[in-house]
Amino acid sequence: MFDKWTQYSYAEQKKQRHRLLKFIFVFLILYILFNCFNAFLFSSWVVENNTMQPGLSSGDRLIFTSFSPPWIRDKSDNNNLMFKRGSIVLVDMGRQKEKKIPLKILDGIVRFFTLQTVSIFSGEGQYYIKRVIGLPGDEISMSNYVFKVRTAGSSYSLTEYELSEKPYLPFIPQTSDLWNEQLPFSGSMDAILLGPGECFVISDDRSNTNDSRTWGSVKVSSITSRAVLKFWPVLKMELF
Repeated sequence: MFDKWTQYSYAEQKKQRHRLLKFIFVFLILYILFNCFNAFLFSSWVVENNTMQPGLSSGDRLIFTSFSPPWIRDKSDNNNLMFKRGSIVLVDMGRQKEKKIPLKILDGIVRFFTLQTVSIFSGEGQYYIKRVIGLPGDEISMSNYVFKVRTAGSSYSLTEYELSEKPYLPFIPQTSDLWNEQLPFSGSMDAILLGPGECFVISDDRSNTNDSRTWGSVKVSSITSRAVLKFWPVLKMELF
């Protein structure tokens, strides 16, 4: 009888509402801080496939840094970009499509509770981990799956490795002699010139063509963050 009375008493109901409001307030604060941290500082992502082998394998976990507001990203000066040639980046091809605000909020909640390992948009295949080969104004060509880059204002081309600050080793597939340059994805590509605000991103596994070789150039604004650390597996921890 006493428990029933306290359940319906005004004082007890007030305490319950206070606890509920306190929980909601704490949750909102943590959620806002999480999204601010994710938007401007760091986020973690799981490699979901082997397109970046041999350096990255499916299941590897990376820390990415988010960077630079749009008014800096959209400038044509490449020195203002927070990534460079050779950087591993996160490309959001879904930025080409407008998402409904309720879905964006729901995605933020899902990512909040799963420590950024799950996104409701992941089924759309919008996020890709790739390597930047070319920046705005570069001229890009490919021979035997190795890219050559003539930077804006330069009279000669250098290989992708010479322009990268950190060395990396892509997987170069062995093709049949019957696979000539007339066939698609033969390992050669005619020179293309990147326009303002355009970048060229590539898979380290050159037998996989789910990159700028099929998409074309990507917008600078579609590159949302840059990898800074591989923290899993622990024995293969690596700074980028």
